[in-house]
Amino acid sequence: MIDPVTGSRLQFALTTIVHIIFPVMSMGLAPFLIYFTWKDIRTGKAIYEQLRRFWTRIFAVSFVVGTVTGLVLEFEFGTNFAAFSTTAGELFGGPLALEGMMAFMLEATFLGIFVFGRERVGNVLYMISAVAVGLGTWLSAVWILIANSWMQTPRGYELATENGQTIVQLVDPVAAYANPRFPWMFVHMQNAAVESVALFMAGLGAYFVFRHYVWGYPVENVRFWETTLKFGLVALLITAPLQVIHGDLYAQHVFQTQPQKFAAMEAVWETDSYVPEYIVAFPTSLEDLLNPRAKNIFGIGIPGGASWLASHGDPQATIRGLEEFPGPQPPVAIVFWAFRIMVALGFWFILLAVWGGYRWWTGDLLEDDLLHKALMASTPLGILAVELGWIVTEVGRQPWVIQDVLRTSDGVSPGLTAAEATATLAGFAVVYLGLLVLYTYVIVRIIRAGPPDVDGASRQESPETPTSEAGTDD
Repeated sequence: MIDPVTGSRLQFALTTIVHIIFPVMSMGLAPFLIYFTWKDIRTGKAIYEQLRRFWTRIFAVSFVVGTVTGLVLEFEFGTNFAAFSTTAGELFGGPLALEGMMAFMLEATFLGIFVFGRERVGNVLYMISAVAVGLGTWLSAVWILIANSWMQTPRGYELATENGQTIVQLVDPVAAYANPRFPWMFVHMQNAAVESVALFMAGLGAYFVFRHYVWGYPVENVRFWETTLKFGLVALLITAPLQVIHGDLYAQHVFQTQPQKFAAMEAVWETDSYVPEYIVAFPTSLEDLLNPRAKNIFGIGIPGGASWLASHGDPQATIRGLEEFPGPQPPVAIVFWAFRIMVALGFWFILLAVWGGYRWWTGDLLEDDLLHKALMASTPLGILAVELGWIVTEVGRQPWVIQDVLRTSDGVSPGLTAAEATATLAGFAVVYLGLLVLYTYVIVRIIRAGPPDVDGASRQESPETPTSEAGTDD
């Protein structure tokens, strides 16, 4: 049997890790679909109709599965974390309610028009539906991240006693909901979603281009996949550098507001200065893997880099060590290695973007088989980086569910038994992993079916670059 605290944490982690895949796909696809719809209406070119219809199918499947798995997460606040809900419900419940009433309803209302209404409504209403669906998808992230960011940097509240229990009361909605962590989380998350979809599109396009031009297998609608590859690379060239630059600034904010989390990210146990930033790190023993310490890790790093990151410019800056924080520590090994891998992936994405952009510029994009293989291998890595980022965010905050206000162990439902926690964890593991397999199967079926046949597709219209025809639209 697993104790209720561990079981509840594992169950919520499992359901979140699976669920986040679907919002990442839908949020990341939203700006692409708005653009494809606009170009389809403006130019009438078959390639844009194909792009819009093909990626709308994947968006719709991701939205449906994401809705189902997301609702379960909200129920878990009552079943597994009732004490947390009782303590913070007044402040935490508002953003979740607004997410449903505002963002979800906006998205769900216009999704039917966007998916099924192209031949039934005019261009203006259809364009409005595309924008509304995309806006609703991103508004969902706004309210979810407002709630989560408040847990990281709580503001605008006071503690009160109600029926003998300490609760959080909302006293300043502006301070609470416009808390200092929200803009950092929102920009980082939304850019990561677009970057993840860009990698997915580039990898998918590279696969079919590789089959056609390198292996010599005839691929139907190869121009569609060439254009998909190019759109993915354009988005990757924008989002990959932005993610690293913003991540650097975000880490400085974490150092200022959650120094214990930052120390865990860098595995700094004793207060020290001139702490290196390891881009690639290797444990020298099993003990170093399970209990990493910055001074004992062998790796490729920047001397004073972590100190520079914390202070944004001073390599001699002092980082407060974990041993100075009272009480239990976060699982340092999980946070440290997750952060290392995430950072390494971020730089790999920049390398891919520059590599692909250069080969496109030289005219060798369609023949570079090594680049194609690299893009294919990197297709799921954007989502992996998102998962690792959330692991750093959530595990690094432990032992707090609300930073410096409520411990995670005190937020679990008091009546939950070990048997119940174990049984529901096992049940959720089966159901959620089954949903993930089913989702993957459906997406693979959509990809294998390829782009839909549309009038004019046989002409294989494809812009040389995604923006090359902007000057001919007017």
